[in-house]
Amino acid sequence: MGKFDKKTDVLVVGGGMISREVVLPTVFQEQKYGRVGNISISSLTGSIISELQSMFPAFKGYPDPEKYKPDKKYPEMFKEAIKDLPENGLVIVATPDHLHTPVIKAAIEAGRHVVVEKPLCLKVEEARGIIRAADEKGIYVLTDYHKRHDRSVRAARYKYRKGHLGEMLHGHAWIEEPKYMALNVFKDWCEKSSPFEYIGVHYADVYYFITGLKPKRLVAFGQKKFLPARGKDAYDAVQATIEWEDGSVFFIQTSWVNNEKNSTMTNQGMMLLGTMGEYWADHKDRNTHFVSDQNGYEDYNPNFFKQYDSWDFPGEADNVGYGYDSIVQGINDIKRIIELTSHMNENEALQTRKKIIAQMEETRGLPKQALIGVAVNNAVRMSADSGGRFVVFDEDMNIGFE
Repeated sequence: MGKFDKKTDVLVVGGGMISREVVLPTVFQEQKYGRVGNISISSLTGSIISELQSMFPAFKGYPDPEKYKPDKKYPEMFKEAIKDLPENGLVIVATPDHLHTPVIKAAIEAGRHVVVEKPLCLKVEEARGIIRAADEKGIYVLTDYHKRHDRSVRAARYKYRKGHLGEMLHGHAWIEEPKYMALNVFKDWCEKSSPFEYIGVHYADVYYFITGLKPKRLVAFGQKKFLPARGKDAYDAVQATIEWEDGSVFFIQTSWVNNEKNSTMTNQGMMLLGTMGEYWADHKDRNTHFVSDQNGYEDYNPNFFKQYDSWDFPGEADNVGYGYDSIVQGINDIKRIIELTSHMNENEALQTRKKIIAQMEETRGLPKQALIGVAVNNAVRMSADSGGRFVVFDEDMNIGFE
């Protein structure tokens, strides 16, 4: 590798909602501040690239809408984009959940570090394959669990680890989104996922992040009423009760069919009870509200991902929040790894990368931590599809019916 100029090039694979609303605004802001180099985007069609070109500064698009039929689908185009990515480049995976694995594996094979939107993938065996490949090549693969960066969640972790909550007894989390998510935003792939797999996994990871406990067994239930009546064989709602290795129990409820006139896109919150203390937080209501002719009444979360007047670019806006911080953490980690190894020979660089990544594993959603969320997701789907049979976990997160 040549001399590293402290800027990393970024390839974003996926041009959907999360890319448009969070990932790309983050990456282009990092470019504006001189911390990211060239940006490229790979998506399914040229027409999507054209839409993104009208929304963001200049980037290299795959497929190029001037060279390819705009509405023809190119599901393998990401491979060409990864091949073109320089050695100092990183890949951000923002495809639908069930398509994460092939992109991650292609990036690892090419020797490129990765940030992937949660969940890492949907199957335990896929996660194990990613772990093996990343370990062998010394590749950093961070799952973007942005709830870990929510200061409300970080406070719960800090208090728990200080012993203020005592031993965990039980907890409850809820995260629910409106009908338009499954019917419009995710209409092409909602049948391949569920509200638990897409958003509920956040809180499964949060419980693990706070306590360090691993799941022991779970039972899940799902309902299919509203969406099937509208042509989608997808779950309206999924609930899971998870027993952890210490005997504590955590219940998570999720939905994709909330009312579209809700005061915010996502209802969410969590409570925890321990032997010495308790935690309760409404993660939707941050006690900030707006009423306007344009949007009506809003419960406004100033902490996730919002625009504020820029301190450094008068008249412009900066994106601020834990949705931003979690992606930037991955970018900064990768920049550090590249900077520290860019002058080394291949073997020395490999060993150094492995050492640095190992040091980060305790606090980052790297694959061995992300495996917990994958296993819970996999088990929830098994249990719900079976009508509520218990699924158990062994120490290595292998799963099977009880």
